[in-house]
Amino acid sequence: MKPGFAAAVSAILLVMMTACAKTDTAGREPSVSVDPVLKERAAKDAAFKAEDSPILPEDRPGFKGLDYYPLDPGLRFTVRLQRYSSPEQVRLGTNTGEIRSGLRYGFFSFQIGNQECRLQAYRLDDAPEGGPYLFIPFRDSTSGRETYGSGRYIDLKENTSGIYDLDFNRASNPYCAYNPTFSCPIPPDENSLKVAIRAGEKKYRSFRGH
Repeated sequence: MKPGFAAAVSAILLVMMTACAKTDTAGREPSVSVDPVLKERAAKDAAFKAEDSPILPEDRPGFKGLDYYPLDPGLRFTVRLQRYSSPEQVRLGTNTGEIRSGLRYGFFSFQIGNQECRLQAYRLDDAPEGGPYLFIPFRDSTSGRETYGSGRYIDLKENTSGIYDLDFNRASNPYCAYNPTFSCPIPPDENSLKVAIRAGEKKYRSFRGH
């Protein structure tokens, strides 16, 4: 992600007001509580209209927002990171043929329906500022059909508790889904899930000419 663009997204998120559902003592209608994920999506849509957006310049005039699945609370998991005692060095290929290096840092285990799932978490050597971050690239049975063919990403800020909110409603497309000039790591085979993750971002639709 470009540093300037990342800062713009953060700034928009900071200024968005938090809506609280409280009963007014005067009997007025309570305010509506908005899920934080929906706020993040609105902020991202706003940022994607900016000049340094990853979207191609010719697509920006008609951009109406990204496509998402409806929020699914069943695809939010509170999970512990199972850290490796001796993390291995990994080299992840990209869509442009480059190599991104990092560590296979640990893994998350969770269950979707009757399917036991596991995703590896990586720490990339060239992680963005504000880290360290855990990078979870993945593919699932929607990849190439309903979602971007090369897979999607979840980024988590590393913490000291080891407990994380693995929320697939926050799954996002890599920037190469919008613009092929970006270099994006391709999820390795070990992070291919057999289940359908119908949460988060769908395939990007170009709004050119609309």
